[in-house]
Amino acid sequence: MTAKILETLHFIGTNDRHKTLFESNWPLPYGISYNSYLIKDTKTALLDTIEYGSDRSYMEEVAGILDGRDLDYLVILHMEPDHAGMIGEMLHRYPAATVVTNAKAIKLLEIYFPELDKNRMKEVREGDTLELGHHNLQFVMTPMVHWPESMMAYCTKENILFSQDAFGTFGTLDGGIFDDEINLDYYKDEMLRYYTNIIGRFSSQVERALQKAAGLPIRIICPVHGPVWRTKPSVVFDWYRQWAASKGDTGVVLAYASMYGHTEKTADHIARQLALNGIRNIRVFNVSNTHPSFILKEIWKYNGIVLGSCSYNTGMHPNMHHLCHEIEIMQPGNKKAFLFGGYSWSGGGLKNLRLFAQTMSEKHQWELHSPGMEIPGNPTALALEGLNDLIATYAATL
Repeated sequence: MTAKILETLHFIGTNDRHKTLFESNWPLPYGISYNSYLIKDTKTALLDTIEYGSDRSYMEEVAGILDGRDLDYLVILHMEPDHAGMIGEMLHRYPAATVVTNAKAIKLLEIYFPELDKNRMKEVREGDTLELGHHNLQFVMTPMVHWPESMMAYCTKENILFSQDAFGTFGTLDGGIFDDEINLDYYKDEMLRYYTNIIGRFSSQVERALQKAAGLPIRIICPVHGPVWRTKPSVVFDWYRQWAASKGDTGVVLAYASMYGHTEKTADHIARQLALNGIRNIRVFNVSNTHPSFILKEIWKYNGIVLGSCSYNTGMHPNMHHLCHEIEIMQPGNKKAFLFGGYSWSGGGLKNLRLFAQTMSEKHQWELHSPGMEIPGNPTALALEGLNDLIATYAATL
């Protein structure tokens, strides 16, 4: 899959509709794209590659655009295998090519490609420039967006930012490759899920990277996943600023674990009371049939989170534990939390949710306005009514 961005700049990518889990963890119901970029100037340079085996025609597409010319530089912005997977094949095909990357990436290259001749590597640092002719690439270090060696490249003559994983998205490129060829609403939703699943943990580093990029006049953004932003690059900058700040709109994500419907009954009552108290954005999820990937995306949108779990072997339900683990790892901050639980012969669900909320409060500025309530057995109408004042107080804080 190729497209011409400029006369001297080409998109070369592929769609992966076979992989079901990104990083063997995050669902890909709509697949994913892998993008690389080839510059044909006085010198030639390929920026990143794609995942090994994802496209058997990739090498031929690169060769076709080079049209008999050699590859002078292979620029590695990010060493994760979905972008570095074809490095070995590329260097074998083009033995005169020099690898251009930073010191941290060189250490990873030595792990993945121990046979690689160190004389073929050119180390670059913050602000260094690679001169290709008309195109000059200036390098911007962006560690932990989202690996420690991550960096971006900026074409100073054409004002193009090669942003690697930043501004990327889940989802294949179904015909449209550029932002003016696609439905932005669809990609915004999958971009937010990508952000919350992959990059959200490093939001402070994202904010620093955005501050660096804000000083550059940017006409086009070329990420390694998803569309090329040639018409409205400011749109994705605004999205990233909002997501990195982790300031959600007024609303609640309510996630619960229930074995026999009793905790679910409490969840539905809480959702109804929230609505009666003026909360209009309410998203309810059963953690046993909704992957944390999709719940995290919604958590990032809103300022309120309600978690409830039945007891399970004196602790919280395993699927709620999984969600809490992913929340703690990805670190959505500034949430107002409410907790509840259910049990039969032992408690434990609510107790462990409180421990989780305490951790999030200490590390990520969560606010827990009530210790919550744990209801035994099948909740009676009277027991549920006992929650109403607590819910009204909580809703007033949102």
